[in-house]
Amino acid sequence: MTTSYPPAAASPPPIAQVGPVAWMRKNLFNSWFNGILTILLVWLLGSTVINFVRWAFSLAQWQVIPANLPLYFVGRFPASQYWRVWVLVALLAALAGQTWGILAKTAPRLFSRPVLIGLAIAALIAVIFPTPPLYRLLILGVVLVVAASAWVGWQIGSKIPGFGKWLSIAWAIALPIALWLLLGGFGLRPVNINDWGGMLLTVFVSVLSILLSFPLGVLLALGRQSTLPVIRWLSTAYIELVRGLPLLSILFFASVMVPLFIPGNIRLNLVIRAIIGLTLFTAAYLAETIRGGLQSIPRGQTEASRALGLSTPLTLGLIILPQALKVSIPAIVGLFISLLQDTTLLLIIGLFELLGISRAILANPQFIGRYAEVYLFIGLIFWVLCYAMSWGSRRLEQSLNTTH
Repeated sequence: MTTSYPPAAASPPPIAQVGPVAWMRKNLFNSWFNGILTILLVWLLGSTVINFVRWAFSLAQWQVIPANLPLYFVGRFPASQYWRVWVLVALLAALAGQTWGILAKTAPRLFSRPVLIGLAIAALIAVIFPTPPLYRLLILGVVLVVAASAWVGWQIGSKIPGFGKWLSIAWAIALPIALWLLLGGFGLRPVNINDWGGMLLTVFVSVLSILLSFPLGVLLALGRQSTLPVIRWLSTAYIELVRGLPLLSILFFASVMVPLFIPGNIRLNLVIRAIIGLTLFTAAYLAETIRGGLQSIPRGQTEASRALGLSTPLTLGLIILPQALKVSIPAIVGLFISLLQDTTLLLIIGLFELLGISRAILANPQFIGRYAEVYLFIGLIFWVLCYAMSWGSRRLEQSLNTTH
């Protein structure tokens, strides 16, 4: 005997599970509390954006930016020698594009939709930037150089796997070329480093401090883990002493006390003394970051390398240290970003980096009271520089497949 059931009543159509409305219902209005919170945040953000746009287009006086662009970017660098700065910018743009292409060599497409949108925005900014037409063309040319060299690097990287090593050598060669272009000599008119300022001085101090602090931090990290007591104690004492002092005191020490420790016939420039201070300060923190990476490597790898007959230097250089550095990449880049931001403290010892040159511009009676425009502009520059470093580190992590 079979039992028959009456047909079920027609059920209502299912609620849409996809689409923006379903996403908002699930993530923003899934309860009465979240709904009220979402409405309040939207109102707060919307009113902030509306007020900012109203201020930017009706009250702000942006003339202070185009009127002082050379000061912002190169300080008192001679105007007749600006071509050397543009040559350096083109060189760095080509190398940066090549690096981008090499890091993205495994990507199926280099110029994806977000990348094309980013390039279009950069080109638009180059066109509408409030500078003379010649400089607009030069900025647009820099964007094109980055895109073209990235495509070339992507093509070469996908065909020649070891091309990245040559690119590292090219970056190393670029440093003396940059110093030659900026300082002069060997056929170029010498330029006093005291005439540098603005973004040029900020980037120069940051790059040299990073390059000098990295090997010193690695040595200190290895020294702190050394089995030799004297080396371990000296490394520990240096790290703990420097980490216990504020950066301002180290900068004053470098600017005032360093000349007392060198022969009297040698006079170090204030910029060089500032680089020494930033290097000593950053190396101490970098050593602790790398030490954390060294401790994360399993002891079994050291024992396996010794079983293979490798000496201690080879074990450190070929097995332990590369893995420790790879693990520490996010923290190391965070330190370098902090170093870039710490260059604003150089104003205290009389160097007119990006913040210092802004203060000098604001002291001009013609631009008194334009604090918001000036600080917003240099804040945007710092954001671009810091985001570029962060983006580069993420791409490097993906390229190295940082997992342990």
